Amino acid sequence: MAEWSGFYPCTCIAVDAQAYGGNNDRRQSEIQHDLPRILSRAARGTGLDRSQWHIQPKGDEELAVHPMDGTEPRLVDDFVRHLVAELREYNGLRVPTARMRLRAAIHHGPVELADNGFAGSTVVTTARLLSSRHLYDALQTNDGADLALLLSDDVYRSTVAGGHTTLSAADFRCVTVREKECEAVAWLQVPGHEGRHPAADGPAAERPQPPTDGAPGDGSAARHDYRGEQISVNHFTAPVDLRGGVVGFGSAGG
Repeated sequence: MAEWSGFYPCTCIAVDAQAYGGNNDRRQSEIQHDLPRILSRAARGTGLDRSQWHIQPKGDEELAVHPMDGTEPRLVDDFVRHLVAELREYNGLRVPTARMRLRAAIHHGPVELADNGFAGSTVVTTARLLSSRHLYDALQTNDGADLALLLSDDVYRSTVAGGHTTLSAADFRCVTVREKECEAVAWLQVPGHEGRHPAADGPAAERPQPPTDGAPGDGSAARHDYRGEQISVNHFTAPVDLRGGVVGFGSAGG
């Protein structure tokens, strides 16, 4: 595991098990045993080495920190996807009351490896995102979801908005997090349940806006005048991996 001194640009990933305190002692012990193993399997499926992460466990929570090394888009995209798959498999073997449902937050910025954990406003902000009511509300609204995720505005813009993942703005909703001393814009995703977020609470300007077909900033609406006989359709007869690709839909008439 790599060491560093002073403040260093890092990515922070925090997770917390929903409704942990409502479980009995045996179930709490089981969650503490299973959570790091689920996270490790998701990392291996993504091709990431968690042995290189600095991990701070806390019962049903975990904060993982590692120097930024170019893998952040894979964390936001592939790791989250594998984590959802691992949770789905895990929960599929259990009764509904024994499901493990996670809240997660990802942020980046300067972090210091301190004597009793991690230091820096980046770590504090990650913790505030994780405790945001938006994550609690998202899991309550989407009872079938196993994971709710918040990306900090910086992470969202450098990965999703930057076009470095297979995700799009439509997968997220912009929210304002107000927790203790923290007030920050963040981006909420409930993988597999996009479009079923709780009601928005921020100004409309904070939320992703629908694309337009006119010149930038002219307010033109997207066109919907395609004619069925002019649409070109591609038929795939086998699974196709389109990660990193672009698929367009349009009419022959433009």
